[in-house]
Amino acid sequence: MKISIITVCYNSEATLEATICSVIEQDHADIEFIVVDGESTDKTTSIIEKYKKKITRHISEKDDGMYFAVNKGISLATGDAVGILNSDDVYADNRVISRVVKEFQLTKTDCIYGDLQYISRDKPEKVIRRWKSKSYHPTLFLKGWMPPHPTFFVKRSCYHEFGNFNTSFSISADYELMLRFLYKHKATASYIDKVLVKMRTGGISNVSLNSRITANREDRRAWKINGLKAGILTLLLKPLSKLRQFFGRS
Repeated sequence: MKISIITVCYNSEATLEATICSVIEQDHADIEFIVVDGESTDKTTSIIEKYKKKITRHISEKDDGMYFAVNKGISLATGDAVGILNSDDVYADNRVISRVVKEFQLTKTDCIYGDLQYISRDKPEKVIRRWKSKSYHPTLFLKGWMPPHPTFFVKRSCYHEFGNFNTSFSISADYELMLRFLYKHKATASYIDKVLVKMRTGGISNVSLNSRITANREDRRAWKINGLKAGILTLLLKPLSKLRQFFGRS
């Protein structure tokens, strides 16, 4: 089974090399690694050049933001399934992709996700907390739940059938996509009860109170644009779910 991994980056010289190494050190043989750079002005392009023989395809050009870049990567992907690894995240160990492939093959499911560890940005060996997820059931979205998106692997056919990331969202396009795939279109999902990705703290969706307010507003809009009725309880529980994720529970 061929897995496409997409990493988008912009001025990511401090973290990109660790991300690249965590992909090229995976023990699964059939990986397509696509790096989409937003025309960085630091040493990002030098790092990409250093590992170009291990990167299947890379492009460096201006874009309109992270989700535009991710969609660009998806359009280039040829794998059976697609995973997205941010340029400041790493896979938990070198067997993550082989575990994901085994789960796809055993369950014949559309989507797979697992647990996530938040690690210190300056000391990546230091674990801050764990986002412990759970097996999927549609009612979980009504309780404010979502899978950890960096651990989310999807069959490429789902993107063709259900669409790519909605670029009208500045922060919550990942939530909207998972809501659309899993809850609206009823794509099947399987949960791996292991940490798959380590994420450095300080990402786009949790760096400030204002970004959290924006994310919660966009989460509500995700329901509306998909013609789904969230209900008052869901809208109240979604911010509480984010707090549980912050303290280590999904």
